[in-house]
Amino acid sequence: MKICGGDTEAGIVVGNAYDKYGSRNPVVRRIMRGYEQALCELIRRANPHSIHDVGCGEGYWVWRWTEQGIAVRGTDFSLKAIKLAQENAVEWNLPEDLFNVRNVYDLHPDQDGADLVACCEVLEHLERPEEALRALRSVARPFLLLSVPREPLWSLMNIARGKYLSEFGNSPGHVHRWSRKAFIRLVSGYFDVVEVRFPIPFTIVLCSMPGPKT
Repeated sequence: MKICGGDTEAGIVVGNAYDKYGSRNPVVRRIMRGYEQALCELIRRANPHSIHDVGCGEGYWVWRWTEQGIAVRGTDFSLKAIKLAQENAVEWNLPEDLFNVRNVYDLHPDQDGADLVACCEVLEHLERPEEALRALRSVARPFLLLSVPREPLWSLMNIARGKYLSEFGNSPGHVHRWSRKAFIRLVSGYFDVVEVRFPIPFTIVLCSMPGPKT
């Protein structure tokens, strides 16, 4: 799989710094198995016919979820990431037009709605995450799947492997650092939380459009 490898666009780190999905490191492989298992459990809970992967990067999850027979498409603000996703699509025997450039802040209900909208490993990169949640709320019909690094565990694990020490373990491009309670509290201001998973070192939340207040 082709990856961005730490490239930046408009001052933002885009895509994946390395191919964590294809890593041979046993620790990374175990972490990614736990992450994928949690995602799959929550997707089964939502049982969507269509998924829009917002911030899809190089397209890995679009490929994996398409293999499950779901109608999936991906968007990302980054032209670099979408170009790589389209190149990866050729290798995966997927249509290149499954991937398009779109900023999360510019999502439109008529064009971007789906049974399940996924926005994984994205919000921690955004200067305006609450504005992004409002945009995501406009296209989730009715489910939204979110994941972010779980702090301070994420940073402590980086420190333990000798990475980003001058930034106290914070990964490049992460402008927000949420504990699981803080992230759930943030999301709860915009959605009803359906289920939560905590595979190390992530917080994953399946949520839905809020019901009527009583």
